[in-house]
Amino acid sequence: MAIKYQFNKTSLTALGKQLKIRQRALPTLKNKESALRMEVKRAKARSDELLEKLDKSLSSYRNMAALWNEFTPGLIAVKDVELETVKIAGIKTPALRSVIFEVKPFSLFSQPQWYAQGVQILKELAQIGLESEIYLEKKNLLDFARKKTTQKVNLYEKVQIPGYEEAIRKIKRFMEDEETLSKASQKIVKTRQQNEEVQL
Repeated sequence: MAIKYQFNKTSLTALGKQLKIRQRALPTLKNKESALRMEVKRAKARSDELLEKLDKSLSSYRNMAALWNEFTPGLIAVKDVELETVKIAGIKTPALRSVIFEVKPFSLFSQPQWYAQGVQILKELAQIGLESEIYLEKKNLLDFARKKTTQKVNLYEKVQIPGYEEAIRKIKRFMEDEETLSKASQKIVKTRQQNEEVQL
């Protein structure tokens, strides 16, 4: 990225301000990046933990597979998933508030005894699965934000700050050279005037 500037004090002041803004923002961006990195790891670990829990739960109920064949399909369904928004390092992420299930009425007398317990098991499994998906989505959002923040940190650290510093250095050198030339030309003029006065 080429930084546009002119060789004058106004440009020097403007570049100095831009440089200070970036130098002040850099530590905050680095902190945000590390916080996001930690949160991404946390969200991924929680999602993996929930998936493992779901797998364990499912495998523990496999021995009841024959019973599940008696279970009425469509007896229980997820009616609604209530989410809330939680800000993490300035990023809006979803969090599960509650899962609302719709259970169709069934007779406890005409259905097997374990139906009520089966409904409860399905609720728990659905809850774990949904929560895992939400943590996965949270991880994806945070990871995207972390990548953007890392890009900005790199832009500031490796491109803009050195670019502004170089531009300021060039302007200062130019102004110093100009001042030196001006003083030298003034000395020459003064020396000429003195030589002319001596000759008169």
